[in-house]
Amino acid sequence: MIRTHPNDPPLTAGEAAKAAWYIGRMAKRGLAGDDVDQSDLQRKLDRIIDGARKRADQAGK
Repeated sequence: MIRTHPNDPPLTAGEAAKAAWYIGRMAKRGLAGDDVDQSDLQRKLDRIIDGARKRADQAGK
């Protein structure tokens, strides 16, 4: 498990790779300017973190 931030749940290797991919794409879009919409990538990243959080909660019970 890969821990990204103390407040975030641990990520699997696949989740970490997807998160890195989305963050890289967000950075690339950020270079295009501040008015570029990144909400789709942010939703995908949030979905990965929410899934990891749900898995961590189930494993803790």
